[in-house]
Amino acid sequence: MKGICLLLDLYELTMAQSYFETKKDILATFDLFSRNLPKNRSFFVASGLEDILRYLEDLSFDSESLNFLESQKLFSRGFLDYLSKFKFTGTIFALREGEIFFPNEPIIRVTAPIIEAQIIESYLLNTINLQTTVATKAVRCVLAVKDKGIYDFSLRRTQGFDAGLKAARSSYIAGCKGTSNVLAGKTYKIPIVGTMAHSYVMSFESELEAFSTFSEIFSENSILLLDTYDNLKGLENAILVAKELEKKGKKLKGVRLDSGDLVRLSKKIRRILDKNQLNYVKIFASGNLDEYKIHHLLKQDAPIDDFGVGTNMGVSVDSPYTDVIYKISEVSNKDGQFLPTMKLSRGKVTYPGRKQIYRIKDKDGFYKEDILGLEDEKLEGEPLLFCAMKDGRIIFPFPTLDEIRQYLKENLKRLPLKFKELKRRSIYPVKISPLLQKLTRDLEKALKTRSTRGI
Repeated sequence: MKGICLLLDLYELTMAQSYFETKKDILATFDLFSRNLPKNRSFFVASGLEDILRYLEDLSFDSESLNFLESQKLFSRGFLDYLSKFKFTGTIFALREGEIFFPNEPIIRVTAPIIEAQIIESYLLNTINLQTTVATKAVRCVLAVKDKGIYDFSLRRTQGFDAGLKAARSSYIAGCKGTSNVLAGKTYKIPIVGTMAHSYVMSFESELEAFSTFSEIFSENSILLLDTYDNLKGLENAILVAKELEKKGKKLKGVRLDSGDLVRLSKKIRRILDKNQLNYVKIFASGNLDEYKIHHLLKQDAPIDDFGVGTNMGVSVDSPYTDVIYKISEVSNKDGQFLPTMKLSRGKVTYPGRKQIYRIKDKDGFYKEDILGLEDEKLEGEPLLFCAMKDGRIIFPFPTLDEIRQYLKENLKRLPLKFKELKRRSIYPVKISPLLQKLTRDLEKALKTRSTRGI
């Protein structure tokens, strides 16, 4: 996208110019992570890495963007010349998309010249925030439907076209079977689905005429919306259409409920359909659904086959953001030696050094605990952060969305049941390795001493 180089907060550039003037050759490592879990969540789902890597590999400052920066009269000619030749040259370690992770665990680790690492901060946070938030919400909806179908209907309520695309992608990774978003279908090869709107039914002289016309044109893929006027009257018309299709050797695919008491209606409609030998006609439900409503419907044995979930999933309505942060953990000195650093603010202490996540499983293959340790420690468990980019170049083949989707599905199987409950948060054990604990204590003491001397 033209001008995407300016998708950053101004202070990234003002800090970068200061670095350019005073410590241009300094290297640094930054961790991108979240401190806290949102309400009722026990885990996060990583999403957004592919967008980040493609952005980093292609990032440059075009002449139009540079002219705009020059017009602000904030930046030196030397710094603007530097930006005109800008390329990201750093190394990225990251969690795979579809990885389950927990608070304080790095999602992405950046090691690069400090100017480069600073300039990319805003894009990384923006991308991980949106896609991880939606993937984490969507997987809860997928868990709620169990073996039923679920589809993304969120486009019209997401905050902008790009958010609509990313919501469709993230929800598909989470296990949704498709999306109503046609551009997302083209872009990501996600199955596209749709029914009809109330306006379509209202544009005809009668509901029966609307149903008959639609099913004649889409005879293999008709899902008829029942509640424009009255659900049960709508069902009567849908049955007439279904019988006409049968005479032509066709089958009505389904009926859709979008309002009312979905438990009572779905049970009554299922009985009437079966009584009319239309047991193959599916019941599709939509209308302000989320994981809690779906769980209630299925707990009441509502015979609903598929769910269309829109606003509540696409904007993660009960927790619309992930509190991701991007913090420096080490910086090089003039000799090129990396020195650990950390933040000491009350309630916002960070862990220093270049870190790795080690995941330990029990004898049955279920997740038991994670250890956050230093990269070069020899610890039990599987290391989760892998090198995705080196010297500014992507060094691994991108998995397909279906491969990411399957990877998450397998991860969910290994996550103990209590962490998948919808209404209660369980805290997964993330332990800090002894060496990282010692480094943190020693560095905290040294930094406090250094700070006191400066008063």
